[in-house]
Amino acid sequence: MPYRILLAASLVVLAGGTAAQVPAGPPARNQASSAGSAGVTAHMQSQGFSEIHNLHRGPDGKWTGQAVRNGVPYTVTAEPDGRLTPR
Repeated sequence: MPYRILLAASLVVLAGGTAAQVPAGPPARNQASSAGSAGVTAHMQSQGFSEIHNLHRGPDGKWTGQAVRNGVPYTVTAEPDGRLTPR
C-alpha cells in the first residue's frame, strides 16, 4: 500500500509538478528530472523491468529508456499518466 502512495505522488510530480516550472532554468530542470526519473524507474521496476538505463524525458513529457523484462530488451516509453509502452 505505501508503494502505491509513492507511485501516485511520483505521477503527480510527472504530470503536474514540472509543468508549473516551465520558466525554470537548468538547475531546477535537472532537479525535477532526477526526482521524476527515480519515480519512473520505480514504476518500471514494479512492472517487471530491470536494467533500466538511458532514461530521459522528452519535450512531450514522456520518459523513454532501455530496459529488460524476462530476458528481452525493450525500449520503454512511460506516458505522463503512468502507462508503459514497451517496443
